[in-house]
Parts: sequence; C-alpha cells; structure tokens
Amino acid sequence: MPRCTEKTPEKTPEKPSFRRRILVWLFNIFLMCGIAVCGYVAVIYLSMPSLDAILHETRPATIVFLDNDGNELRSANRIMGTPVSVETLPPHVWQAIVAIEDKRFFEHGPIDIRGITRAVISNLRHGRITSGGSTITQQTAKNIFLSREKKISRKVQELIISYWLENRYDKNQILDLYMNRVSLVGGMRGIDAAARTMFGVPATKLSIAQSAQIAAMLKAPTTYSPLRNPEKNIVRARTVLTEMVRQGYITLNQARAAAQSLSPAVGMADTNLYRYWTDFVMDELKSRIGAFETDMYVHTTLDTRLQDSIAAVLPNKIGEYQSAVIAMNPDGALRAMSGGADYQRSQFNRATSLRQPGSAFKPVVYLVALENGMTPDSIVNDAPFAIGDYNPKNYNGRYYGEITLATAFAKSVNSVPLKLTETFGIDSVLDMAGRLGVGTKLRREYSTVLGASEMTLLDLTNIYAVIWNDGKSVRPYSITKITDMAGNVLYERNPSEPIDVLHPQTVEYMHALLSDVVAPGGTGGRARTDGVLGGKTGTSNENRDAWFVGATEDMVIGVWLGNDDFTPMDSKITGGTIPAEIFREIITQ
Repeated sequence: MPRCTEKTPEKTPEKPSFRRRILVWLFNIFLMCGIAVCGYVAVIYLSMPSLDAILHETRPATIVFLDNDGNELRSANRIMGTPVSVETLPPHVWQAIVAIEDKRFFEHGPIDIRGITRAVISNLRHGRITSGGSTITQQTAKNIFLSREKKISRKVQELIISYWLENRYDKNQILDLYMNRVSLVGGMRGIDAAARTMFGVPATKLSIAQSAQIAAMLKAPTTYSPLRNPEKNIVRARTVLTEMVRQGYITLNQARAAAQSLSPAVGMADTNLYRYWTDFVMDELKSRIGAFETDMYVHTTLDTRLQDSIAAVLPNKIGEYQSAVIAMNPDGALRAMSGGADYQRSQFNRATSLRQPGSAFKPVVYLVALENGMTPDSIVNDAPFAIGDYNPKNYNGRYYGEITLATAFAKSVNSVPLKLTETFGIDSVLDMAGRLGVGTKLRREYSTVLGASEMTLLDLTNIYAVIWNDGKSVRPYSITKITDMAGNVLYERNPSEPIDVLHPQTVEYMHALLSDVVAPGGTGGRARTDGVLGGKTGTSNENRDAWFVGATEDMVIGVWLGNDDFTPMDSKITGGTIPAEIFREIITQ
C-alpha cells in the first residue's frame, strides 16, 4: 500500500525589519546622490578648459627698454613681472607670503581641513566672515585658471584643479606659480611687478619690511595697497611680521627693525617721460629683427640724466607752444629725445615729423661754397636778389652790402646763399644734402636753399652731426644690443667704418662759421655758454617754425618750437630766442 506522506507547509519569508528598510532606503539615497555628485563633477570636469593650455598660455612678448647704463626705462606688453622662484628669492620674501596666507602649506595636501575648521569656528564666533580656509594651492588654482564668479561649480573646479596641481608639482613649484601669477597692482601679475611698481626694486631686492607689505596686500590688493591705503597696509604688515616670528622665519629683533622701516610706497617714476623715446626705439626694433615672440631686453643709447634735464627745461620755456628736442653724439648715438610737451595729451612725435627748417638749412649751401674754394673771409655782396619770381628779403629788411662769407652766415642773410646756389648750381646743393643724409627728401627748387623743403628735427640734427664728426658720415642709432631674458644676444650693433663726407679744410671753415653764430652779435648769441662750440638758428616763414642746432665737445642738440596746426607764433619768436635759450639751459643743467 502506498505510504501516506504528510505535506510540509512552506515557510513564509520574514519581512525586513523597519530598521533594515530604513538603512536600505538611506543607502539607495546616498548611492543616487553619490552618482549625481560624481556626474555633476564629471560634467564640470569635462567642461573645464585645458589646464596645460592655460598654464602655458601665449601672450605678447614683453619688451624691456634699458638706458645706456643698463637701467630699466619702461616696458611694453608687460603683463607679468620678471619670473621668480623660491630658489632665486631671498627667503624672507616667500616666507612672508606663507606665514600670512597658509602657514601649514608645506604640511597639508590640496586642502587644509584644520584650516577650514579653524576658519568656520572663527566666522561663527564673530558672526561674519573674518577668515578663509583656502590654501595657497587653491588660491593658485583661482588665480591662474578660474574667474572670480561665486558659484558652486567654480568651487568644485577649484578643488579639482588643486588636486591636479598637487599631483603634478611639488610645493616649491606651486608656490612659484602663485608668486608669479598673483595680481596685486595695475592688472599686472606677479610679486615682481608689485615690487617694481610699489618700491622701485625687483622682487629679488625686497627687504623684510617690503616683503611684509607685499604679503599684506594678498588678502585684498586694493584695500591693503601701500600706495592707496598705506596706513591699512602698514597695520597688516605688522601682523605679517608677527606671524613670521611665531613661525620661526625671522627673529624678534629682525621684526622690530623691519616694523620701524615700514612706510608708504613711493611708486614708480613717471615713465611717460621716456615714451616718445621708447616708441621711436620700438620702430627701430622692428626694423632690426622683424617679428618677435620672445621676451627681450633692448639696450638703448638713452642718457637718462640728459633726458631728465630736457624734461626739466621745456615746461618753463615753451609756454603754449609745442616743442621737440634731439640730442646725439657726433657718431650718431641718440642720447635724448623729446617729441612734445606732454605725451599723455599727444603721442605725436614732433622730433620725427616734417617741418620747414628755414635758415637752419643754410650750412648745406655754405659747405658747397667752401668745397669750391671759398673761405670764411671771401667777400660776398648782400643786396636784393631775385630768381624768377622768387625774391625773398632778409628777415630784418636790412642789406649789408660787401661783407665776408662769415658775416653773411652769422647774420643769416638770405641773398648770399641764393647767389651761391646760382653760382654753383642747385644740383650741387642737393648733392651735398644727400652726402649729409637728407638729399633725396628735398625739392629741386631755390626755396629749398632757404629751408622751404620739409625735414625732421632728426634729419636736421644729423646734418650738423656730420659737421661735428670731422666730416665723417653719421647714421643715427638708438639700439646697441637686444637680448632675451636669459642674456642670449639676438642682435648687436656692428657699425661699419664711417666714410669721409667733407674735406678736413671744409670742416675747419664750417666750425669757424658756426662758432661766429653764437658769438656776440650772431643770431644764436643767446645759446652761448661754457662749452658751446657753435650752432645755427632757423626760422620759417611767418614764424611758423623756430630752430636751433648747437654743439658741444661731445654732443649735438637740435631744438624745434612751433604749433601743430602750422599757425604762426608770436613774431618775436625766432630760432635765436626760445630755441637757443632752451639749448643753453640744457647744456647748463
């Protein structure tokens, strides 16, 4: 018989406990949140620009202009100071930064949990934000890669970049990045730019006190600027010094000495004083090396003391008029240039603009006569004279009759150079001007003899430089050398041997004629002072232009005065008045 089996009832599954259900529910929520956060971070990460591309961003090449002694005049295209590093700086410079901004910088990772906790407690205690917990790495991330937007996404990007920086660079390299990219003044980056702007020294020359003052700016550059708010800056700089002592970077005595030397920043000198010059040099730079992509130093011929003297003289002499001054050595080295009364008001360089030289051109005609056998004692006749319809009169309306060539030159009469041109030919005059460097720019007409063909002050001064260079050719130059920031030479002037343009006897006679101009009774008598060898005045029609070009043993200086719109000046102003006086005062200074 079949055996009867009893069916065992199935067990009913136990229901999860309430606690377990809560845990599962929370786990799922956290998982979903985690996935969402990871997705959010991933989206932000993928939307970030290339970190390497930003880190090695391209920018215009910085051009640093130096004077003839190697001192910096100003720079062009500079958005950063000279690169610095922990290794090249005096230790107190970077120590001041670490002490006040992130004292545990060398101990923590991308973020400082202790620092954040301390900042939160401090902010809660004061009921407002009194301190932050950002590390130098985080600040580097903000300064280099991110905008100043206050968004959660930007904070996430900051953290991502901070971890990227800490994995790619060591602490010293991150600190270098921070010091070279932080913006403290005028939109320029780097503590070197701040050091030069605030204290007139490179970052490598900063004192302990100055380092503390720059570190004080990091919290809020404008609020704690030693230029704009020196009192606030000094108060915070004392805090920096205190922190440096606490952290063992400096001694108490060093801190006390530094605290006593804290003072408002004086700022950089007004570099507009050299802007006409550096604009001119920039044009020569491009002609020498063409396009350039590397930062460079341009060593120029500028004598800053002479330039400063010119800047001091002009405002007291020119009144409502415009002016220009060129100073060069007889070999062509340009030593100073003023292209106008005020660069900020007008960037037009009048030293290189075309104007009528008037009687200042006459030496070219007299050189032709001297080369053809005449001497300063040769007799000429000053009387009314016309060539066709062209019959200019002497400036004062007087005629002197039979006079020597030297007298005719000293009194700057008009009839004699016209007669000399008729005798020796207009082509001889243009050929002589060409030998002196300006012939191709002149019109072939008799009015050119009296200075009606336009030329620049630079051209005119070059003519006289040849005369005072013993008759040897002169080619003006402003650059002696160009190097990259590492000192590698990109260009160096290699002058060719000058050629003889004038016969030695001709030069000797012309020196005598130019000397008579600045003697008592000559048109340039007001230029006379110790050391002046000679000169020549020039005044164009209706006193539109007034010129004086004079020389000392080692300098030829040209001066122009006039109006930009070519309107006449006061009838009393000639080349022998204000321009001659400007020349004398420059030489005196």
